[in-house]
Amino acid sequence: MCLVMVAVVGAGAVGAGAMTGPGRDSPRTDAASRASSALVAELALARAATVKYVSNLQLAKANGYGIITQMIPNMGYHYMNAGVKGFDVRKPPILVYEHQGTTWQLGAIEWVFTSKPATPPLPGARYGAFGAGCHYKDGTFVPAETQDACPKTDPQSGAAFNFWHPNLVTLHVWLWYPNPSGLFASTNPLVAAFNHG
Repeated sequence: MCLVMVAVVGAGAVGAGAMTGPGRDSPRTDAASRASSALVAELALARAATVKYVSNLQLAKANGYGIITQMIPNMGYHYMNAGVKGFDVRKPPILVYEHQGTTWQLGAIEWVFTSKPATPPLPGARYGAFGAGCHYKDGTFVPAETQDACPKTDPQSGAAFNFWHPNLVTLHVWLWYPNPSGLFASTNPLVAAFNHG
């Protein structure tokens, strides 16, 4: 897992008359240290809340998570609980699973927003994007700028319409699978092995 690292500042001027040295950190390092500590604490809460889902997709489904995408390459299958609203690190609305054979492994948790949050909900958060579109009951997706443009059934699979959403800002947190691209990256090269199930 990629966590924020805090550099140790050696002796040197920080501002007029301000020096750093043993036992003294610059204001910048103190802020980075606080942000790192806050992120670690938030991630610990998220892990404690979602550990029950790590290898138990059936429990996630029983608790209201339903498929909203098939495998998105280098990302995973997305399961959403429409009853989860707002941001609470202990209650992610979306669970992102990797699948191989009969095994399902939780890789990331995710939140979506209609616009970029004014204040990051997690220290250091980075965002991705997901285009407007129609989702179907089997997890298939058809891009569409308006709900009126959504076919009643998926043109490929014939699955029933589930819901439409506008353009979204996404926040992935690779909580359960390491990601060399970073904790908040949208995609993860290490899950490419799961792209074909």
